Amino acid sequence: MDLKEGIPLHKQISDWLKQEIESGALTSDEKLPSENELSQKFGVSRVTVRRALQTLENEQLIYRCQGLGSFVTDQRTHQSFSILNDFSEELEGSGMEASSKLISFDQVDIADRRDLLSYLDIENKTIAVRLERVRLGDGEPIAYDITWMPIFYGQLIEGYDLEQTTIFQILEDEFDIPIEKGCYRFEASAADEKLSKHLQVEPHTPLLLMNRISYTIGEKPVYYQQRYYRNDKMVFEIMAERRSSKNTSSNDNLPFKEMVPVFRENK
Repeated sequence: MDLKEGIPLHKQISDWLKQEIESGALTSDEKLPSENELSQKFGVSRVTVRRALQTLENEQLIYRCQGLGSFVTDQRTHQSFSILNDFSEELEGSGMEASSKLISFDQVDIADRRDLLSYLDIENKTIAVRLERVRLGDGEPIAYDITWMPIFYGQLIEGYDLEQTTIFQILEDEFDIPIEKGCYRFEASAADEKLSKHLQVEPHTPLLLMNRISYTIGEKPVYYQQRYYRNDKMVFEIMAERRSSKNTSSNDNLPFKEMVPVFRENK
């Protein structure tokens, strides 16, 4: 390809790469030529190449891994998981409309659930609010949530439209209760009869289970949640750095940099 005058060089390069991706010449997860290779191919600076790649990344046609290069996406949307998001925020930019189907909203006795009493920091009480929802993208099931909340917070959200509004939105916008941080744990799971029905998958289908406790001011737990993700709809990508004695400080104890949720369409 010969570059033309009158058209920004970085745009011509990004347009060429886009055409290569859309035509199938570059396939999903295939590594793109390096910045140096593209620079030599088109006779331009690496700064120009970086601008072209940034355009493609902004359009979510490629994703970049530091030190490894750039790769073609498979219609997936990348969002930072190092920031605490609710479900609708996770789907922003994916092209899908987030919504939920409310399955149940009840007050339950959790006296025999020491784990829940501890997670919710309500060991002096035995009643909590439990709600269950199917989380949808463009009307298709992506995940199934089971959420337990202390009575105080559960009563605040009661009566709100939990099919179009998230818990975060209600507490923050209506009651000025900020959600400040969350603690996550991930594990493998499988669809039982109930989950297979709501997620529209076969029984025993592998699922990704996310356990999360979300906190407000003063590290008060707002809820404990189990979210079962369909693996064909959602994966996570992790960016981490190898720890070394030369690159360690007391203020940076973890090499973990970022975890990114990636929603994808079936082909």
